[in-house]
Amino acid sequence: MTTSYNRLDKDNAAVLLVDHQAGLLSLVRDIDPDRFKNNVLALADLAKYFELPTILTTSFETGPNGPLMPELKNLFPDAPYIARPGQINAWDNEDFVKAIKATGKKQLIIAGVVTEVCVAFPALSALAEGFEVFVVTDASGTFNELTRDSAWDRMSTAGAQLMTWFGLACELHRDWRNDVEGLATLFSNHIPDYRNLMTSYNTLTNAK
Repeated sequence: MTTSYNRLDKDNAAVLLVDHQAGLLSLVRDIDPDRFKNNVLALADLAKYFELPTILTTSFETGPNGPLMPELKNLFPDAPYIARPGQINAWDNEDFVKAIKATGKKQLIIAGVVTEVCVAFPALSALAEGFEVFVVTDASGTFNELTRDSAWDRMSTAGAQLMTWFGLACELHRDWRNDVEGLATLFSNHIPDYRNLMTSYNTLTNAK
């Protein structure tokens, strides 16, 4: 299956952060834990930077899945927060779907834990209802590469577009002339090598 290149549009996109919960985070083994947390926070920071409507949801947080990452709650104190009492597929929760539709956006950027369930199920459900879905692969995690790859294949076959948070940011930004310092700071905060690049750039610029 092939789809046309539909660019992400910051005026038509919303971010769904699904089940980044303390208990579930302990299951992530397909990516280094520190790198994974950095990627999740990078996605959250770019959602703030581009002023994208962001929706937080958790699954059975009073059980073993545990509470939401506190950093996300702190970054989005006023965002819709749907604590699902039991639905595994977030799309089965009426409040979650209402919050999404209330944004008026048709492009949904999704990340979560675990990839083949908490990401794949709502992604597939959203696609079935006519939304464009962009899955942030490096801000989603699961048990191992086999389950991850199976989930990626299922979603991409259905029409979801798989991206990284860095590619996502660049596609939303479009043109460096829109803002150099702001985006470069975001990148530098989450990519050590990019910080080195900007340090070199700033040193050369200030020397002129």
